[in-house]
Amino acid sequence: MSEESTHGPVVAGIVTAVVGFSSSFVVCLAGLTAVGATGRQAASGLLTLLVTQALGMLWLAVRYRMPITLAWSTPGAALLATTTGVTGGWSAAVGAFVATGVLIVLTALVPKVGDVVAAIPHSLARAMLAGVLLPLCLAPVTALVDAPAAVAPVVLTWLVLLRLAPRWAVPGALLVALGAVVATARIEASALVPHLAWTTPSWSLSALVGIALPLYVVTMASQNVPGVAVMSGFGYRVPWRASLAVTGIGTIAGAPTGGHAINLAAISAALAAGPAAGPARNRRWIASVSASVTYLVLAVGSTALAALVVAAADGVMQAAAGLALLGTLGAALGEALADPREREAAAATLVVAASGVTVLGIGAAFWALLVGLLLRTFLRVGRPAPTDAPRTESSADPART
Repeated sequence: MSEESTHGPVVAGIVTAVVGFSSSFVVCLAGLTAVGATGRQAASGLLTLLVTQALGMLWLAVRYRMPITLAWSTPGAALLATTTGVTGGWSAAVGAFVATGVLIVLTALVPKVGDVVAAIPHSLARAMLAGVLLPLCLAPVTALVDAPAAVAPVVLTWLVLLRLAPRWAVPGALLVALGAVVATARIEASALVPHLAWTTPSWSLSALVGIALPLYVVTMASQNVPGVAVMSGFGYRVPWRASLAVTGIGTIAGAPTGGHAINLAAISAALAAGPAAGPARNRRWIASVSASVTYLVLAVGSTALAALVVAAADGVMQAAAGLALLGTLGAALGEALADPREREAAAATLVVAASGVTVLGIGAAFWALLVGLLLRTFLRVGRPAPTDAPRTESSADPART
């Protein structure tokens, strides 16, 4: 194997991991904290996610000689970040993470489970995601008003890099935010040592319905299915059932130490599977190996980064997280409202999800999807079915992509 044939994939894998990690680890920590994790437990969750996705990615890449990349569920973390209280506390949230992993494994084993997810209209799934993201994406605005001296450099860095080097806009903004924290915060050395914090799962109906089901839906609809589509665009046929089995088992195994969900990468998948990973398509799987090793290296320092996030002044890291999610929000809004015939139901789904309401102990994401489905059905009863409805990615069979 020549140096030229490995250099491109190795570098592409490193970039994939660095960009994937830096663009969303703050969202991940925010989500875990929102559902009851202490700072120590959230740091354990981040470490767990990095290790489980790295090991799963390594196995899939070597087994199938394909640039398959995994990631934690960023939409799922955003969903958790908007959750206001969990009946049963952190242990119930961990139980919901286990249930999410079980659902992903069942999707691999029982195709009809995946058919249920595929039957959810794409516009409503994307509208639910947009509603979840909207409150988080407001953080840069409110933080800039409340603490302009601390937040303005973060926003300015993001804005300049967005014009000059878009891929590095979010990592650059996070670097500036972390630099400000390092300069001002006092952190005990013990808080920087990598650790795992075990939590025995418990079960509550509200957590299963309000966390596990929406987490499963957004992970499948916003990560796994698009991930397959991205890979298909580069000529790779992802082993659907094997990928779901690996990510589902990884999610179950990682839940007791705080990991919420791992899945196929979507956006960052293009970095490892595309031309940036070298001209030889049969060598691009090396990029996934490189990315997995890089994630394991990042795992060593993840606890220290988590401690910095916890020590940050209010608004700084929230602003960075909101900037990181703006692109995802824009894409979700565009897809949710693209079809005029779906617009009212999608808009209702978005509004309910963004409201953050909790009813019967169940969070807004579940009610948003329920309201959207009911409104969509009500508006269609008695009307002739459209003959020219656009086909969406969610209606496709991922196994055939």
